Amino acid sequence: MASSNPRGERMAGRRVLITGAGSGLGRELALNYAARGDRVACVDLYADRAEETRRLLSGGGHLALVADVGSDAAMAALKAQIQGAWSGLDVLVNNAGIACGGECAHTSIAEWQRTLNINLMGVVRGVREFVPMMEAQRNGLVINVASFAGLAGAPGLGAYGVSKAAVVAMSEGMRAELLPKGIRVSVLCPSFFKTNLLESFQGTSDAPMKHMAAKLMEKSPIDAADVARYTVEQAERGRFLLLPHKDTRSRWLLKRWLPGMYFKELLKYVAKNSQKAK
Repeated sequence: MASSNPRGERMAGRRVLITGAGSGLGRELALNYAARGDRVACVDLYADRAEETRRLLSGGGHLALVADVGSDAAMAALKAQIQGAWSGLDVLVNNAGIACGGECAHTSIAEWQRTLNINLMGVVRGVREFVPMMEAQRNGLVINVASFAGLAGAPGLGAYGVSKAAVVAMSEGMRAELLPKGIRVSVLCPSFFKTNLLESFQGTSDAPMKHMAAKLMEKSPIDAADVARYTVEQAERGRFLLLPHKDTRSRWLLKRWLPGMYFKELLKYVAKNSQKAK
């Protein structure tokens, strides 16, 4: 069976599973992989969305499957479906996630738990169910979708940023654990871009933050198709940290080398965009 390998050489006809594939970035990732000749399992919480994505894909052999990444039982059942249909997996994209806004001290425990259960534990469940398949094959690729908020925390995104920072940390550890086993890992950390993530937005003080996020998404120079294309291309090249926004690459360097200056610039950026969002 053709597959990924640790040197980043691409082989055709791989078996690709994408969670949250029913819309937005997940759908665009599915389109990219299908266009490359891969078979894609489009996994979503909603059957109609998964099926709609499947119908849009070029080529054949694609699957539309329903699973809740927040459920142990659902992810175990998904594993059984993939094992039965394909007898293995070559590429796992842990993309499903939700948005949450609010200051740390004013975000309810329920909102913390919901956000962490989907954004972090959803990735954990995907890894636990499917990486052992790749270990048995001695090859594979895992792409975990985090956020730039996971690299550089921002006010008003407490629970969301924490969940994504945990995904980044997990990915770093996985990279070292899995490379000797022939499995590559990439972590995607986009900033705001045009997508439907705000459909899931919740939070104790969600209205102002949601409004600002919507404004930043609208003014983004790239959309989900751009992010997906960049992600697939760079992951194929073996890059670990994927930063599709050019401005976040410079901001990430600034935070690493001049953290004090970065914090001052962050305060200015937040104040500026808060005023524009009003």
